[in-house]
Amino acid sequence: MHFRTRAIHVGNEHCPQTGAVVPPLYLASTFVQPGAGEWGEFDYSRSGNPTRKAFETTLASLEGGCGALAFASGMAATHCVTAMLRAGDHIVAGSDIYGGTYRLFHKVANRAGITVSLVDTTNPANLEQAITPATKLVWIETPGNPRLSITDIAASAEIAHRHGALLGVDSTFASPALTRPLELGADIVMHSATKYLGGHSDLLGGALVVRDQKLRDELYFVQNATGGVMGPWECFLASRGMKTLELRVREQSKTAHRLAEWLAAHPQVNRVLYPGLQAHPGHAVACRQMDGGFGAMLTFELRGDFQQTKKFVQSTKLFGLAVSLGAVESLIEQPASMSHASYDAADRAKHGISDGLIRLSVGLEAIEDLQDDLVEAFAKVTE
Repeated sequence: MHFRTRAIHVGNEHCPQTGAVVPPLYLASTFVQPGAGEWGEFDYSRSGNPTRKAFETTLASLEGGCGALAFASGMAATHCVTAMLRAGDHIVAGSDIYGGTYRLFHKVANRAGITVSLVDTTNPANLEQAITPATKLVWIETPGNPRLSITDIAASAEIAHRHGALLGVDSTFASPALTRPLELGADIVMHSATKYLGGHSDLLGGALVVRDQKLRDELYFVQNATGGVMGPWECFLASRGMKTLELRVREQSKTAHRLAEWLAAHPQVNRVLYPGLQAHPGHAVACRQMDGGFGAMLTFELRGDFQQTKKFVQSTKLFGLAVSLGAVESLIEQPASMSHASYDAADRAKHGISDGLIRLSVGLEAIEDLQDDLVEAFAKVTE
């Protein structure tokens, strides 16, 4: 079946008892067992829940994995991966990553004796040079956050595997509607389900998808032991959201592409970072590994200082000032003071997160209305 058909039907089979088209929501925390010492498929909702299983089944199908695990947040999912590591292990991560991931790697995982090196993974040679005998995990985001950098997933997988490391990909910005990293050789895909999978700003959740059953079992052990699982209501909402995932993401991507072209010609814009533009350094790689669009995330740099940028993001009406992304509503933020404020100031400067950067999450509004909203914000900055 095609992607959009699987998004609607796989994991969402009709209820055999009632014929309900939408599977029922199971809120139960515990399940009666057939006998003492005899276990049914579900026993306690931390270990498994029918509604969570439905969401995981759908997502695994969309990503082409052997299984998926749903978590309370994207950071809980990423933490589960790092919790598999041991003291002395090393992580090589991309330098264009979410601020929360940076914080987890540098200020939480380090307490367990795990070290991390940030490198520009858009050049595979940098990744090759950063790997050491202690490297057990390579972690990339593509498109990156917030600079929309593009990393070659297949090349990264080849390098990581040659050195005996796993490749994990945060594919939140792309979603499986545009990129499926497991098909390109990745071992683990992470999603903040809060974003495009849910798509309506009404749930908090995360997920991991893998292509190897042994790895899935290892991650499940950590998840069950630590307990950061997604609740059934959030799983129900995420399952509903995924039914329209492809349609939403592709339409949002079209609008983002047109906005990127418009902003690139604007006199108050220093540069636009969007992989759909031919001038983007990762455009050729994006064309190979993104199918159906280049995503709905867009970053541009205002010709102005920190305060002017702050004024700009506070001046829009349709673009909501918020750190999240991926929903039907358009959002705007200043990474230096918001999503990436957890970066040390020196690292922000080192990795190109300037005070003038503005990140847009393009929603489903009419492009004409979004343009008008930005035009008014540009005018406010020059008042």
